[in-house]
Amino acid sequence: MKIDLPKIPLELPEKRFHDIFHDEYFELDTCLILDTTFDNENVSRAHLSKMKIRNSRFNNTDFSEIDVTDVIFENCDLSNVIFRKASIHRTEFKNCKLVGCDFTKSRIGNVKFDNNLLNLVAYGNAKLEKVILTENSLVNADFYDCVLKKVEFNHCNLNEANFEQTSLKGIDLSTSTFETLTVSIEALQGCKVSSYQAMQLATLMGVIITN
Repeated sequence: MKIDLPKIPLELPEKRFHDIFHDEYFELDTCLILDTTFDNENVSRAHLSKMKIRNSRFNNTDFSEIDVTDVIFENCDLSNVIFRKASIHRTEFKNCKLVGCDFTKSRIGNVKFDNNLLNLVAYGNAKLEKVILTENSLVNADFYDCVLKKVEFNHCNLNEANFEQTSLKGIDLSTSTFETLTVSIEALQGCKVSSYQAMQLATLMGVIITN
């Protein structure tokens, strides 16, 4: 699947993330952020665009209703960050720690999650469209009542993930792994799984398989 990639200028001036407080509307754009610590802050309804953020930490920061467009996060710690009701487009998360992040009720489009820790992340009631998740750990991730449209899970760990009230029609889980999954039979209609996963799911739903 092809998605729209972040549109970021090749040359970016370096800035501090705390410069966001200098703008009345919490806007930060067209810059490079390096080695920043921005923990326990509250900047809801902020705007980030056309920027790269590397080796930075944002633990427990509240970014509710943030607008993120054309941004790359690389080697960042975003543990327990609140992205509730966020709008995230043409964005990439690479080698980041997003444990416990809250993406509930967000709109996420043309986004790549590559090799991240996404354990205990909450996507509940979110809409994900044209999203590629590759080699992520999504243990105990919550996709309750989500809309998944053109979403790819490539070689992810989905153990104990929750897809309750979420249709998996058109979703391919065959390269990913799980021991247990919360999902309804109706939601699996049109979902692609491996033969081993089919047996796992059947067992989880109480089907007795004999030789």
